[in-house]
Amino acid sequence: MSEQPTIRLATEEDVPYILQFIRELAEYENALDQVEATEESLLATLSFPNDSTATKSQKRGSTYTALVFPPGSKVPVGMALYFYNYSTWRSAPGIYLEDLYVQPAARGKGYGLALFRYLAKEVVYEIKGKRLEWSVLKWNEPSIKFYKALGAREMVEWEKMMLDGEGLLNLADGGK
Repeated sequence: MSEQPTIRLATEEDVPYILQFIRELAEYENALDQVEATEESLLATLSFPNDSTATKSQKRGSTYTALVFPPGSKVPVGMALYFYNYSTWRSAPGIYLEDLYVQPAARGKGYGLALFRYLAKEVVYEIKGKRLEWSVLKWNEPSIKFYKALGAREMVEWEKMMLDGEGLLNLADGGK
């Protein structure tokens, strides 16, 4: 890739692209039927530069989307949706990458690498953080190979846990 792609934070006007990428990723992961996101819900919950969609009290935390554009294009081909987290052991902030997606026709052109580089720079130079982390489905061998090539390591001693749906409601309502 001779020219570099452009990466910028998404704005409210980019929400249709974000929803499209979320749906395409879910379809790739055979989970399209689980997508509850809508343009309205994304506008209400994501953070944007100069956010005009909601007051800060309506949005807890900050979840951003970096979009990647091919050289000279005004249409993004991928995204990195992320939020800031904190490591108590390192006493430092970091970034958790919720979703990384590059459209199939744009893969192999360096756009995923460019998004990771953008996030790494954000961690190291902007927030003076110490880690960038994410999860990957065990069957997603192409992505795992790519991540390992970046220098990522598996966290084999850690088990990912999640509380959602009925279990989350039950706990919130005083159940076990």
